[in-house]
Amino acid sequence: MLREVGAVYRKEMRAYFVSPVPYFVMALFAAYTAWKFFFKDETAFFIYDRADMYRGFFFEFEYVLVILVALIGMRLWASEYNAGTIETLVTLPVRTSSLVLGKFLGGWTLVLVCFLATAAIPITVSSLGDMDWGPVHGGYLGAFLFCGALLSLGTWISSLTRHQILAAVLTGACGGLFILMYALSTKLGSFFGPISEQLSLASHYQAMGRGVVDWRDVLYFFSFMAFFLYMNVQSVENRRYR
Repeated sequence: MLREVGAVYRKEMRAYFVSPVPYFVMALFAAYTAWKFFFKDETAFFIYDRADMYRGFFFEFEYVLVILVALIGMRLWASEYNAGTIETLVTLPVRTSSLVLGKFLGGWTLVLVCFLATAAIPITVSSLGDMDWGPVHGGYLGAFLFCGALLSLGTWISSLTRHQILAAVLTGACGGLFILMYALSTKLGSFFGPISEQLSLASHYQAMGRGVVDWRDVLYFFSFMAFFLYMNVQSVENRRYR
């Protein structure tokens, strides 16, 4: 199975980096995060004047991550439908789970590359002050897991439609819903509030963004990924044996 996943993964990475789109997304992501951290309003680093990345970078970072994942995930399966290669792909002697996992890991790797493009920000901050690296590591880990969870949902959505824009919009809407669940958790009462908070991706990300890495948050993210990757497998299987 690992060989099959590796073959699909390499195919995805080649498809990403022969196109100018990923480079544009990475450059735009790096430029926006740098502007947001150093210059945006009252959260700007030079106004806040403290060697800390949570307030200006990781706080409400999930809104940016939703857009990033929507742009990356929209093409994973929808592009196969548009190019007419889905029939060839599903008839290959490769397990459906390998196809799904290879595509997902390719997209998740692109997210990681986008994060690496922002490495200059913590390096600059640490050179200007005595920065605590614990919250930085926790914040990046939480953001990476948040993106992985949302990407698993996005790949499933992409497998249901041939329209990439529709896949991106639906992924963004679902990401917004999972953020909204956290924002509304304090207004839903003592019973539904905690449930909404625990189901929200944003609540688990925010805890890690403050540098608190709890195994329950990590388990939630991986459980979320496993569920929607399973749904993705079932979606592709239905097409394979239709």
